[in-house]
Amino acid sequence: MKLVECVPNFSEGRNQKVLDAIAEAIQGVDGVRLLDVDPGASTNRTVMTFVGGPESVLEAAYQGIAKAQTLIDMRQHQGAHPRIGATDVCPFIPVSGVSMDDCIELANKLGSRVGKDLGIPVYLYAEAAKSADRQNLADVRRGEYEGLSERMGNGFKPDYGPSNFNAAAGATVIGARQFLIAYNVNLNTRSVKLANEIAFSIREAGRAKRDENGNIVKNADGSNVMVPGSLAAVKAVGWYIDEYEQAQVSINLIDYRVTSLHQVFDEVVQVAEKLGVRVTGSEIVGLTPLAPILAAGKYYLEKQGVSSGVPESVLVATAVKSLGLSDISKFDPKEKIIEYRVEQSGKLLRNLSLAEFADSVSLDTPAPGGGSVAALMGGLSAGLTSMVANLTFGKKGFESQQNAMNEIAVAAQTIKSRLINLVDEDTQAFNACMSARRLPKATNEQKVEREKAIERANKKATLVPYAAMEKSIEALELAFMVAENGNPNSLSDAGVAIVSAGAAAEGAYMNVLINLPGIEDKQFCKAIRENADALINHARGKVDSGKQIVLAKLG
Repeated sequence: MKLVECVPNFSEGRNQKVLDAIAEAIQGVDGVRLLDVDPGASTNRTVMTFVGGPESVLEAAYQGIAKAQTLIDMRQHQGAHPRIGATDVCPFIPVSGVSMDDCIELANKLGSRVGKDLGIPVYLYAEAAKSADRQNLADVRRGEYEGLSERMGNGFKPDYGPSNFNAAAGATVIGARQFLIAYNVNLNTRSVKLANEIAFSIREAGRAKRDENGNIVKNADGSNVMVPGSLAAVKAVGWYIDEYEQAQVSINLIDYRVTSLHQVFDEVVQVAEKLGVRVTGSEIVGLTPLAPILAAGKYYLEKQGVSSGVPESVLVATAVKSLGLSDISKFDPKEKIIEYRVEQSGKLLRNLSLAEFADSVSLDTPAPGGGSVAALMGGLSAGLTSMVANLTFGKKGFESQQNAMNEIAVAAQTIKSRLINLVDEDTQAFNACMSARRLPKATNEQKVEREKAIERANKKATLVPYAAMEKSIEALELAFMVAENGNPNSLSDAGVAIVSAGAAAEGAYMNVLINLPGIEDKQFCKAIRENADALINHARGKVDSGKQIVLAKLG
């Protein structure tokens, strides 16, 4: 699932009608989910958080900025928070299936469109900045709205849009940054002093250095000499929460890929123990991507010496328990994890029961059909392979295979998840083809647009089963490995995994072939056909070899 988060900050926090209109403009874009609207009266500023696919989020951001321009006049704005325009700042944040480069591209596309179509000066910041002096938002916003006209007159040229001052809208700062996780670790103490001691020890900025007399050591410019803390990309401070009657270490994870949730938690535990303080749990404020939760689950399972090749739900549950995320209030993954929040659970085939799915396939409708069934067979194959690997892991006599089996189980779970997602993607691709064919064709322009839409949909309907074919063959390779080296008591399961993966690949191959004649791009068709033929020939040979190995061992 490709997901991007966007968090525009609008210079209005008091007029609910204005905020409702901006939110409506954002929500009016298909494929976007508005997760949060957080207004502040004293700051006269509102932060809106929404997620969706890259193109949908790009469109929603534009619509929000356009609506804010018509409703917010910066000449009348007063508020406690620094700001430079009606839409003050608008960052894109990768959540899943997209890279930082993708978000930088979105920032440039949005900046270009806002500058050209709306006449608003746009400055790029953070990862999207085109120069080092614009990476820091505070540097771009220096002097705020009131000083913008003079700065622009003195050569502060925008990256996009007009170089002259826009008095009503001001300017907009657009960028790309990593996801920031607001994370608090709970302590069995009321002491803010102890909480701060832990915070100073772990945060990247550390603490002021002191000499033997306890005096703070200064640099030549008069600033404090700092002793760095133990964790990079981490900000932290200690505080006391009346509601909980306990102190916390309040933490901002600037980049969870640099320092993970579980690294922070374990480090706080170690530092706290040295001070005689016990960590009772932790909490995530707001939302989190799925990735750091899965990483934590995998980490704690591996610490226990058990296989981490388990379903996603088990990894999530392990992370929640290990980090004590339900210590203060229940951590509901469906509400707290972004990917789960945006998932339309009631409309997905993968959330049906086995009987419901079989019934859905059996009706007189063309979807779900063979493509979805093929993807499901591939997912079941990968699931069986993970089972055999886990039944081999830690078994006496298979010590030399332990690491390999854990790797196979983990890889099989990843493949399983992808193939199960493809069950829905195949049906969605078919429905997109039908929708394209229903487009109007009364005028020449409509005919051209309809043909383009049909071509795009047909290619997508081909690439989905092609992806299922590739993943099924990856599942086949893993099944072959557990048939050769896995627990002999599960040999028949490995055999079923082999033939299921083979059947999945064959079914996906057929769905690739049936879609190719409807595509006008013959170069695309030639490349897909040649690759698909090579893949299926490899799969057939692998299935035959695997069956021979299994049947020979079964006697």
